[in-house]
Amino acid sequence: MSDTGTEKPVIVLFRHDLRLADNRALCAAAQSRKPVIPVFLRDERVSGDHRPVGGARRWWLHHSLFALAASLNALGAPLVLRRGRTDDIIDHLIEETGADLVVWNRRYDPPGAEIDEALHTALAQRSIATRSFEGQLLHEPCALKTGAGGHYRVYTPFWRALNAMPEPRDPLPAPAALKCWYRKVASDNLDDWALLPQEADWTKGFSEAWTPGEEGANNRLQGFLDGAVGDYTEDRDRPDIDATSRLSPYLANGEITPFQIWHATKGQGHAGDRAGLEKFRQELGWREFSYHLLVNNPKLRSENYTTSFDAFPWENRPDHLSAWKHGKTGYPIVDAGMRQLWQTGWMHNRVRMIVASFLIKHLLIDWRIGEGWFWDTLVDADPANNAASWQWVAGSGADAAPYFRIFNPVLQGEKFDPEGIYVRQFVPELTALPNKYLHRPWTAPETTLAEAKVELGETYPRPIVDHQRARKRALEAFETTR
Repeated sequence: MSDTGTEKPVIVLFRHDLRLADNRALCAAAQSRKPVIPVFLRDERVSGDHRPVGGARRWWLHHSLFALAASLNALGAPLVLRRGRTDDIIDHLIEETGADLVVWNRRYDPPGAEIDEALHTALAQRSIATRSFEGQLLHEPCALKTGAGGHYRVYTPFWRALNAMPEPRDPLPAPAALKCWYRKVASDNLDDWALLPQEADWTKGFSEAWTPGEEGANNRLQGFLDGAVGDYTEDRDRPDIDATSRLSPYLANGEITPFQIWHATKGQGHAGDRAGLEKFRQELGWREFSYHLLVNNPKLRSENYTTSFDAFPWENRPDHLSAWKHGKTGYPIVDAGMRQLWQTGWMHNRVRMIVASFLIKHLLIDWRIGEGWFWDTLVDADPANNAASWQWVAGSGADAAPYFRIFNPVLQGEKFDPEGIYVRQFVPELTALPNKYLHRPWTAPETTLAEAKVELGETYPRPIVDHQRARKRALEAFETTR
């Protein structure tokens, strides 16, 4: 649709909401009957707790923006790309277009919320109208209070309180049409942003594993509901089975909303489906809980939630950290997880707990270093989930795993990858090793290793630490936090 140029346009800000459907800001812009200027604004200032998205998320962002631009073009409203400080970019756009309304979907990470609040204040002083909407979370993080009026620190009562809230709203359809602004608005070129790796392309395997964009999100949700959800309760901890939704990167990038997922899980199925759907909804609940913690503890990624952990005697050995990052610890389930992360930008949640526990409790490396590595290498890196989950494993967080809970990587591998399918996929040098020794290759007889063409210390590393000694050392270290 075209415009005569007599109306002032509305600017729609896109950030972590790269979709058309259930986008309340976009829907409000369409309903205003004003010309619509969609803008993706990349504000990557770095100071304090402000940090840009990591490398894996940048790969995803490139492809997701490409998909979003195509969808908006089909509605006649080209996506404008701009990079810089939010307030400066919006000022320039208002000067260029005369826009008198700016709308966006709210963010809840402290740096993003701070930027948006400053933008609202600055625009109000200029008599420019603003409207913001929910869409990233089922409920505002501050809406849930304990009986004493504080915030929740334990997940189970939080989940009960969340379920006692009014039923989440139904998702909104995508606008059928948008009124186009009559003048072309200058836009950056997506390729010029160099979001994709410029030298060694470590993301080659990502395209085989993922289809970024709103369509990919919807296909992933439907495939999960048509298949794996029935056995989700029993199989979700098995990395050797495709039993999880893998929706986390689509949620992190806002290509699908929790409202859409919640609504889709309302359907009545057989008993197995209902149990799986309820367990799956609880995973959405953990995401909500993580944001509840982050909003009430803005330094969740940089400071121990439990301050007694400030005394923990971290070791932080570079050689151990390098072995962990590159999947060369000598513990097959740990190495498989770290290689899956590097090859696909994602890791099964059970294995995330195993590798995090190994880094923190076997190697005594500060959880914040692991959180930073995940931030850079995960396509679903999320400011709340990432920080809350690392603190949970460390024992320093809210509702945390007990400090003395130290995963045995051998037993974890044997329990959750009993046939070695997962390990053989990502640690192919162990493919021919019998299941009996797959998760503990250093115990295999020399003849067995020779037959499998495994030479410890050459083709596959020996364990960089002994589990029992590392466990004893960790328990002694954790005593300093009590």
